[in-house]
Amino acid sequence: MQTKFALTLADARRVAEAAEAEARKNGWSVVIAIVDDGGHLVFLQRLDGTQPASSEIATAKARTAALFKRPTKALEEVVASGRTAMLNLPGMTPVEGGAPILYRGEIVGAIGVSGVQSFQDGLVAAAGAAAVAENG
Repeated sequence: MQTKFALTLADARRVAEAAEAEARKNGWSVVIAIVDDGGHLVFLQRLDGTQPASSEIATAKARTAALFKRPTKALEEVVASGRTAMLNLPGMTPVEGGAPILYRGEIVGAIGVSGVQSFQDGLVAAAGAAAVAENG
């Protein structure tokens, strides 16, 4: 048997707080979704004024980052390079804004952000994911 680290609700809140701080610093209204390593929603936060559709998009980005074990930007780049067959994979949302959450080198979950331009979503997601790595 192997011991496995797990993302707690307190961890998810810490990730969301760091992401929210980055979003507010830049004046961005976003949705922040945190999932566990299986892609199941643990925490969702929609800042005031964010479009409702961003709740689904942020969750999909987080799920993709968790299940494919890489930032969604990397998958977006693969599709942009012409590998459109990737779009047929189940659970694929190849749009920047999703990032795995690592603890001691293991993926324990992921964060997805939606509400502004994709590269801005990516900055917010990276700030959130770093909260566990820095404080883990």
